[in-house]
Amino acid sequence: MGLGRGLLDLLLPPTSLDGAAAISGGLSAGAFSKITFLDDPVCDGCGLAVAYADAALERCPACQAKPRAFQRARAACVYDEHSRDLVLKLKHADRADLAGLFARWLSRSGADLLAEADAVVPVPVHRARLLSRRYNQAAEIARPLARMAGLTYLPDALVRQRDTASQGGKSASARQRNVAAAFAVPASRRSRVAGRRIVLIDDVLTTGATAEGCARALLKAGASRVTLSVVARVTEMRARPI
Repeated sequence: MGLGRGLLDLLLPPTSLDGAAAISGGLSAGAFSKITFLDDPVCDGCGLAVAYADAALERCPACQAKPRAFQRARAACVYDEHSRDLVLKLKHADRADLAGLFARWLSRSGADLLAEADAVVPVPVHRARLLSRRYNQAAEIARPLARMAGLTYLPDALVRQRDTASQGGKSASARQRNVAAAFAVPASRRSRVAGRRIVLIDDVLTTGATAEGCARALLKAGASRVTLSVVARVTEMRARPI
């Protein structure tokens, strides 16, 4: 089978997820080299890169000043002009094939969180938006990630009770208002959440307002703790769609 696959690759070279010649991991060499992956040291609370001189502090000043409902967070890469196109293709362009790639990235960046977890929960989308998009991008990432980590996958533990406006372009305070009380754990699913250590999965972390709302709902339902694993971390606010 290996020889046959090798001959097939010579005749029909495999295409990467970004459309060029593939390398291991799913991206072309050029695209892969442009992704800014986030490695230690990072803030343990929000996943933001920190200077080596500040690594001993573990948490950035913002997380020290205002702890979040999610206990820890990790991001695979920086959300910039190079990673943005991949993220938006999954989110808005029916490129569900990218979910497996992102799951592999999260299995690396969030390894510590996954090792201490019982279950994986995706940030939900409202049913009205699900009809137009046809899938929840966070769920598409969370499903293979849970399988890789050997954790329970809880796709419907959280629901979005109202169809909130896009968070893109909003200030931090406006984002918080936009998702206030938007998430809940239905009564019928609380027993699956109670007492469990949960890793919440999303595509992008900006201010953390969405993740905060989800974490509060999970903790209210009895989760013992909630951590957050995302594909990309915004390092500065920008008025671009996410």
